[in-house]
Amino acid sequence: MNDSKSSTTPDANSNTTIKFYSVEDEFGEFSNFARYSISIKGKTWPTSEHYFQAQKFVDAAYREKIRKANTPAIAARLGRARTEKLRPDWESVKVQVMRDALMAKFQQHADLKALLLSTGAAKLVEDTSDDDYWGCGSDGRGKNMLGRILMEIRTSINI
Repeated sequence: MNDSKSSTTPDANSNTTIKFYSVEDEFGEFSNFARYSISIKGKTWPTSEHYFQAQKFVDAAYREKIRKANTPAIAARLGRARTEKLRPDWESVKVQVMRDALMAKFQQHADLKALLLSTGAAKLVEDTSDDDYWGCGSDGRGKNMLGRILMEIRTSINI
């Protein structure tokens, strides 16, 4: 799942595209699996992936189980399980939940904020063939919602 992807050196040119996916690669810090904790609503989450996956569920104990998962991969697996009841409004709130998690991540870590701002006007793309909603998908025409949110945050924190 976290295979190697290439990226392009950023500049202020909006024609530049920066692709990210694996935490080991350049700009891997943009991945939700990157080990940067976030604090939201009085709780600390090991990664933005932990927070996002937990917010899918009605049951507070299950959300806590995800928060305490040892790795973001385990948090993701727990979040994708359909043995627990999803929030009835999940589809309508998932983008805002991701936005909240990423805003916390980039506001709470100065080094990440600086890295995000260093990308200038470059297009940010989660380069995954497995997900055409959050990433670019197998044909490169996915919605790239993760990249879009990162670009929104870059604009808002640069004001």
